[in-house]
Amino acid sequence: MLLCFAVDKCAVSPTGDRLYIISRYWHDKLLTLARDGTLLATFTDPALENPWGLHVTPAGQVLVCGRLSHTVLQVGLEGKSKLANLATHQDGVRYPWSVCYSSTTSSIIVGQWGDNILVFRVE
Repeated sequence: MLLCFAVDKCAVSPTGDRLYIISRYWHDKLLTLARDGTLLATFTDPALENPWGLHVTPAGQVLVCGRLSHTVLQVGLEGKSKLANLATHQDGVRYPWSVCYSSTTSSIIVGQWGDNILVFRVE
């Protein structure tokens, strides 16, 4: 049973069949649920410390940022594996709080603590 106070961020797959959840309650995990609430997958990775920002693109790419690991990751649609480290501390990521993909500009926009925004062009 999912407790409502336990969800900090959620995002829905474009087809509506998956719900992605991050929470302080589940410490450093991304959960993937079916539409009926059944747990489908739990994702953990050393590069995802204190997940904070979460976004699913129109193409179904799952983006999540680790606030304390200073990372932006792409996770597979199934929510089971990391596909890529999209940005790290070496790229200027510092305490990311939000992430979003803009199809208009083909960019990943990362909001960071301290009113700082990074924009990464993607192909």
